[in-house]
Amino acid sequence: MLRYAISAAVLLASISIHAKTPGEVYEQAAKSTVVVQNLDGKGKSQGMGSGVILPDRDVVTNCHVVKGASQIKVRIDNKEYPATLRYSDWDRDVCSLGVPGISAPAVVMGSSKSLKVGAKVYAIGAPQGLELTLSDGIVSSLREVAGGRYIQTTAAISPGSSGGGLFDENGTLVGLTTFYLAEGQNLNFAVPVEWVKELPKRSVKTATAGQTATQWLNKSIELESSRNWPALLEHSHRWTKAQPSSSMAWYSLGVACGQAGQPAKAIEAYQQALRINPEHADAWYNLGNAYDEVGQPAKAIEAFQQALRIDPEYAKAWNGLGFAYGNASQFAKAIEAFQQALRINPEDALAWKKLGIAYRRADQPAKAIEAYQQALRINPEDAEAWYILGIAYAMSGQRGKVLEVYKRLKSLDPSLAEEFFKKVVMP
Repeated sequence: MLRYAISAAVLLASISIHAKTPGEVYEQAAKSTVVVQNLDGKGKSQGMGSGVILPDRDVVTNCHVVKGASQIKVRIDNKEYPATLRYSDWDRDVCSLGVPGISAPAVVMGSSKSLKVGAKVYAIGAPQGLELTLSDGIVSSLREVAGGRYIQTTAAISPGSSGGGLFDENGTLVGLTTFYLAEGQNLNFAVPVEWVKELPKRSVKTATAGQTATQWLNKSIELESSRNWPALLEHSHRWTKAQPSSSMAWYSLGVACGQAGQPAKAIEAYQQALRINPEHADAWYNLGNAYDEVGQPAKAIEAFQQALRIDPEYAKAWNGLGFAYGNASQFAKAIEAFQQALRINPEDALAWKKLGIAYRRADQPAKAIEAYQQALRINPEDAEAWYILGIAYAMSGQRGKVLEVYKRLKSLDPSLAEEFFKKVVMP
């Protein structure tokens, strides 16, 4: 584990050396960022947003920025250029504009699939009409969608940011900022850059009838963020009826059913999502959790393995696999799975705790103690970790250590300390 931790630290140091500073990202990406103006037939503004210049010299933005426009203008470096709609994918809210005569550097295209939760990102656009505004943050969540990942970030966006670029630490485009929750804290979202790359082959001339896929998805995220599970369940049922071929719709229904205490129905929904998109790692992961909940560890193991086939660095899936192996009394394999999770994230206190439990069940108390100590190094206030550490000390005959744990528990959780005293200390 120590070797894994050192390797991870070296890797992070290497990445940070090559990452650009915020100023360098801005210097590179701002040159490719434009303001997009939506005008009526008389040239009066109906709204505005942001856009970025692509390698083919088109400007890409969100479709809702230019919806209903009689005229479109693009502004950069205090110069205005007339623009026309070129490609449009209304369902995904991605449109491109032809802008004759525009002269500015193009963005460097990246990939949302290379992002990890916690990665630094930068949003550049025109929030509230303030041109070329930079905000920074981290990737706080990644949601699998067709072809890429829908990005949740703490990088602030607001009206006027729609269609602007979301850039990684190297200044490459990873998404278009498109949606934020006004009542939420740091809940901002970007469609993946893969949707920009797929735009020409998906282009349609007319807007999608009814709600678009992104509108359905954004509402699902809003309800999930507010933990309004009954509303999410109703919304997801309507989404699957409106767009029965959408894996995202069935995934949303699986989440809603799971939170509503309906694991069997959640399993059915995730299975349907995976029939449509077998490469949806999050659906496999959630399916594994649902199988665990209904007491089918063998099927849970298969589901977690599928998630890891798609993404071998999926730490949560390694943790899930370890838990499922433990439920199947395959403790050696559980230990291996938790070790893989800790290779990816050595500072995961819960994974250390689960590893300790697996060691204890495999009758390796000394190694269980080491794992619990690592969990407490990361989170010294975890009363439950102290409790199971005390049990491990008792199993290995370390009476003095047991008393130390009891004293610590009394300061953290007196009721748990009393239980520990009756179960471990008194005997």
